[in-house]
Amino acid sequence: MNRQTTQTVAADAHGIAQAVAALRRGEPVAVPTETVYGLAAVAADGDAVARVYAAKGRPVFNPLIVHVADAAMAATLIDSGAIAAMLMARFWPGPLTLVLPLRAGAGVARLVTAGLPALAVRCPAHPVMQALIAAVGPLAAPSANASGRLSPTTAAHVAASLDGRIGLILDGGPCSAGIESTIVAVDGTRVALLRPGAVPAEALAISAAAAPGVTAPGQLASHYAPQQPVRLAAPTASADEFHIGFGPVAGDATLSATGDLIEAAARLFDLLHLAEASGAARIAVAPIPQHGLGAAIEDRLRRAAAAR
Repeated sequence: MNRQTTQTVAADAHGIAQAVAALRRGEPVAVPTETVYGLAAVAADGDAVARVYAAKGRPVFNPLIVHVADAAMAATLIDSGAIAAMLMARFWPGPLTLVLPLRAGAGVARLVTAGLPALAVRCPAHPVMQALIAAVGPLAAPSANASGRLSPTTAAHVAASLDGRIGLILDGGPCSAGIESTIVAVDGTRVALLRPGAVPAEALAISAAAAPGVTAPGQLASHYAPQQPVRLAAPTASADEFHIGFGPVAGDATLSATGDLIEAAARLFDLLHLAEASGAARIAVAPIPQHGLGAAIEDRLRRAAAAR
């Protein structure tokens, strides 16, 4: 693809107006959400969605999440039942993505679903994303980074990954959650956790289940990866490793000195970016508890450490 001039602007009224104009022209725009920065395009515009895939270098078999204003907008795109409605009422707006049967005639480009009969939908709890949706309608938006690389939680992270590939980045400051949404598939009365995320599985009171193949975003074995190899559950580190600490393990930088998993989730990608830029040959990460948000953190770290 041709190199572009990438501009970063504040996510104020003027910046939002610029973003709306770009989206209406079919251009992807990097935008803040409460989870991570997303690379947004109008979900019904197949050419615009294709530009998102091209900018990221994302495999076309990997579907996208569509962001909606509320449950009523979601209902124009998916078929919902009582369980899905309950989850929407409890967790929307917020970091929960629901994978539901695609409604016949829904205004979503086929590339968004990667040809699958279901659609991933989320109602974001971020005023900038909500303002954009109000102006242009449902937005398809994966994370605003090169495919498989570290997720961005600041506008600077986006620029480091996508400079020259997109035209506009809206800077809304650091993301509050700092980790992607939880993804749940609902098919009638059957519910499955497809990806741990910012809503802990315990809060959902559902069972985890493995899905065959890639049925939702964030399921590739190698994902969220820095350039260096990553070693997990490391209470100590060697001289050539940047050590990310947690709790009693101080490391070179810590996810949370007090062992707070909410703080750790918010800092995860920021510290992985820091470790990647450190010049160390490898990255080691202290042990992380496997409950609550710890499961989502471990999921991201396991994919970051996977063979590439």
